[in-house]
Amino acid sequence: MGRGQMKLSIIVPVYNMAAGDKLKWCLDSLVNQTIRDYEIIAVDDCSTDHSLEILREYEGQFPEKLRVIASPVNKKQGGAKNLGLEAAVGEWIGFIDSDDWVTADFYGRLLELGEGTGADMVGCDYHLTREHSMDIGQVVPNNKHSQTGILTKEKYRSLILDGGSLVVKIYRRHIILGYPNRFPEGIFYEDNAISNSWMLRAKHFEYLAEPLYYYYQHDTSTVHTITKRRCQDRMEAARVMVREAEQFGYLEEYHDEIESSFTTLFYVNTLFSYMAGVKKKDYRFVKALGEEMWETFPGFMENPYYQQRVHQEERKLIRMHRKSTLYFMAYYTLLWWYRGIRKRLGGR
Repeated sequence: MGRGQMKLSIIVPVYNMAAGDKLKWCLDSLVNQTIRDYEIIAVDDCSTDHSLEILREYEGQFPEKLRVIASPVNKKQGGAKNLGLEAAVGEWIGFIDSDDWVTADFYGRLLELGEGTGADMVGCDYHLTREHSMDIGQVVPNNKHSQTGILTKEKYRSLILDGGSLVVKIYRRHIILGYPNRFPEGIFYEDNAISNSWMLRAKHFEYLAEPLYYYYQHDTSTVHTITKRRCQDRMEAARVMVREAEQFGYLEEYHDEIESSFTTLFYVNTLFSYMAGVKKKDYRFVKALGEEMWETFPGFMENPYYQQRVHQEERKLIRMHRKSTLYFMAYYTLLWWYRGIRKRLGGR
């Protein structure tokens, strides 16, 4: 593959996606894109299955489109994406998870919209599916038309709160590579850590309200795996998000939005997913989670978005957690047990 400038670089981090033809579905959708001037950079993150062999096979079949990078060490998705960014030559850059796939015109449609309007960030909707097919599943609107056009402070606020998924967007090269920071490595939820900075560098956002991206739902995907380590990764991603806001000077201007995003990512989602999904619960972890939340943003409970976006029952449990971690954990466990009994009895 030539190393000259291309219109688009698609970066695919890969780790153990050989089973069930997950990786093949992704690659087949990428090598058959309707656009011509693009490159696929697949980064194998030390897979222990046959993923690298599959990648080499596709690289041999499509040398003009696909380039494979084998990471010498496992860096998680963020590290794999960073290796892809180092090699990318595209004017635009996009990412795709290696268990997902896209329509044949996905990148062509986004590029056409971006080039035609002068936008520097373009996105669309996606749909959730549990089967490998091109049938439309549950459609998820990824953004809103009110966020599009030349970006203003109000639109930036909206994007921080509801930015949508990074993988269903493409970005002009300078938004990512014109700045020093990259994805955090060694953790999951790496997109959450840096997406605000990317969106705030964009000047013009366009959005296609059509589901062109297939988001595959299976039990081993990151969003369906709850462990203490995954919770800690989410917390670290939230810390990086705040450090990014401090470093690039937008924490004060968008304080309420950053505080709300941190509260959701670091605390609310972590607390309740941990309590619901981790069997052996660690009192010290739950206590430290609350202490760091209150230390980082002491007034988060007064944030107007907190009142609007956090469910009333969750706010009640959070007040309980603030008063006593032990009481909160006991109450939550009893509540979970009671609801489980009711469910087994048919909701009576």
